[in-house]
Amino acid sequence: MVPEPSQAESSVWPRPDPLPPPEHDPAEPDPAENEAEPTPAEDEAEPAPAEHEVEPAPTEHEVEPAPTEPPVHSLKRWILLAVLVVVWIPAAAAGVGLYYWWFHSVDKRWPVFVVLVFVGVCTVCALLAAMVNDKPLVSALALAVMAAPLAAVAAAAVLHGTYFCARVGHCLVGLIPY
Repeated sequence: MVPEPSQAESSVWPRPDPLPPPEHDPAEPDPAENEAEPTPAEDEAEPAPAEHEVEPAPTEHEVEPAPTEPPVHSLKRWILLAVLVVVWIPAAAAGVGLYYWWFHSVDKRWPVFVVLVFVGVCTVCALLAAMVNDKPLVSALALAVMAAPLAAVAAAAVLHGTYFCARVGHCLVGLIPY
């Protein structure tokens, strides 16, 4: 018997087509109406069932479909890495641009507001993409977009390190102050 899927699994398990109602010929009398309690003479007249009798093959209405397994969704690692790189490169460029604007502006309100909008847009877009079912590539895109602010902060940290090391003068590899 096919298990009934829950509300969350409704898109994973396809529902079978409903069975058509059984054919009923009005010319034939209903067997339930003609059943009467058998008399003792009728009980003795019935032969005992043989052990070697084969049951009749089920008709097409009696056959239950076998449950199908839900499809396994997977994503190759190199595709996930490619999606991350494709999303993180523009995010890193945005992070460098936003940090450059913040560092060189006198009034810091507008750069900070744009950073807030950037993080909000990334979060909403990632959450909307994460709601798509049965699409592993869209799930990878949602993961990459959700982590885009991380790539922006990492790129801005490199720019911050170069600015700081230009003023201090003693840094490891020109980026890390010591």
